[in-house]
Amino acid sequence: MTNQEKTSDAAGGVLTETIAAISTPPGRGGIGIVRLSGPDAASIATQLVRLRHSLEPGRPRLADVLDAPSAGEAAVGEAARIDEALVTYFAAPRSYTAEDLVEIAAHGSPVVLDLLLRRALALGARLAEPGEFTQRAFLSGRLDLTQAEAVRDLIDSQTLTQARQAASQLGGALSRRVLPVKQDLTELIALLEAGIDFGEDDVEVTPASEIARRIGTLTPPLTALEASFARGRIVHDGLTLAIVGRPNAGKSSLFNRLVERDRAIVTATPGTTRDLVTERISLGGIPLELVDTAGLRESGEEVEQLGIARSREALADAALVLIVLDATQPLNDEERGLLEAVQGRPALVAINKSDLAANDFLFAACKDAGIKALPTSALSGEGISALREGLLMLATGGAASEPGLLTSLRHQQAVATALAALADAAQANAASIPHEMILLDLYRALWALDSLTGQTTSDDILHLIFSTFCIGK
Repeated sequence: MTNQEKTSDAAGGVLTETIAAISTPPGRGGIGIVRLSGPDAASIATQLVRLRHSLEPGRPRLADVLDAPSAGEAAVGEAARIDEALVTYFAAPRSYTAEDLVEIAAHGSPVVLDLLLRRALALGARLAEPGEFTQRAFLSGRLDLTQAEAVRDLIDSQTLTQARQAASQLGGALSRRVLPVKQDLTELIALLEAGIDFGEDDVEVTPASEIARRIGTLTPPLTALEASFARGRIVHDGLTLAIVGRPNAGKSSLFNRLVERDRAIVTATPGTTRDLVTERISLGGIPLELVDTAGLRESGEEVEQLGIARSREALADAALVLIVLDATQPLNDEERGLLEAVQGRPALVAINKSDLAANDFLFAACKDAGIKALPTSALSGEGISALREGLLMLATGGAASEPGLLTSLRHQQAVATALAALADAAQANAASIPHEMILLDLYRALWALDSLTGQTTSDDILHLIFSTFCIGK
């Protein structure tokens, strides 16, 4: 189903209603915005406030917010002004939702904003559902589904890299990356359809070699796109890094260096950290949750035993592991076990206190375990920059950023389905299966790619996606 068909289906219900919501976050602020969208947005807005000049598309107008049920009562002097607002009218289709849309920007008093919203509802508007403004933009064809999802990602972004990625997708980077493949796939489908429809006329049936060649050109760009999910998922969701090691090796000191403040307690007494200490940072634009753990050792204290048990759980759950070794101490059995336990996992070793001693044996042990080791000094800061670079390389696998990354599992599954369908089509073609059957696989690939932009996405999936938005967006 296309966006246009969805719009037609909804035209008799949801899209004929005018919706309203407070679009700014809850709480007090300098500015608060009440947004209305729908056929009656302008007429309701003119009754909410006393305009100093009539509404005109694209031109902000000063208005008075009155302490009265409606602006009509205020006009005859029955109410006093309680706030001043700026009202902006966007006429359809030149608005975010492609409908008539009005934004009333008052001072950010929750009381005033609630008053405006309640009046709007009393005048016939309906309270907007989460994400309904953006859903209307999608249903009207103003945005495709990847762009609509990017709106949510931009709002939720916690790092500049996340914001840049969301802005790129909002600009249609992913859609543009998929479009050439869809066009070539559509051409192949049309070619086979023509061969079937006019096979008994003078139209030549497409040879198997040409079908194989065309399918072969479709696969590489989709394979590269699916591979981008590895980095896109990390940029979107972030990773967890567990910092582990023996007591007093400098784990908490390195933790504080990485978060750039004294977040964890540091003393000369071994076993200071008894519980997990977490902090979220941005490392090269990648959201990284650092987990400082209790030192791993045998202990008879119940509290420390509980902390060590949680440390082992954090080690098992973390996507990345930073093992901290003490350059002034020989490798013990616990540390040997750690090096063995993380083999094959994304892990890095920081040989701390390297300003006090040069322990070549520790570097050799890490090399034998196949784990990269870096000299550091949490006290002086030596090696911290190299440690950050090493952790970033570990997080991204060395993959460079690129436009149009896949950032959600929904995206990845759609591309994977398209690749599987193309593989089935190639196999059927090689086995001389009739073109009617090959077309079934090709259409399956096309539908999978269409689901990226929302052209064939079910209503249940659409509802699930937009329900994760905040109200007012």
